Amino acid sequence: MGFGKTSAILMMIVVILVAISCHSGVEATRVLKEDFASGNQHQTYSAIYEKAKYTMDLWLQKLPSGSSPSGPGH
Repeated sequence: MGFGKTSAILMMIVVILVAISCHSGVEATRVLKEDFASGNQHQTYSAIYEKAKYTMDLWLQKLPSGSSPSGPGH
């Protein structure tokens, strides 16, 4: 085995060991006030989805229709 292969293997081992040693659990930074497991969760997400869909429809209507202008870069 040449020096290049040996150093590459050692570097990979070091990177793996560092990744394993740095792995730690993540804790919550703030507590949620609402209970997201409640029965009205579906209704809340449905309302948000409908509002987002409506907003996207408005944005898409504002886009120009037709072919793009010809010229450099098109």
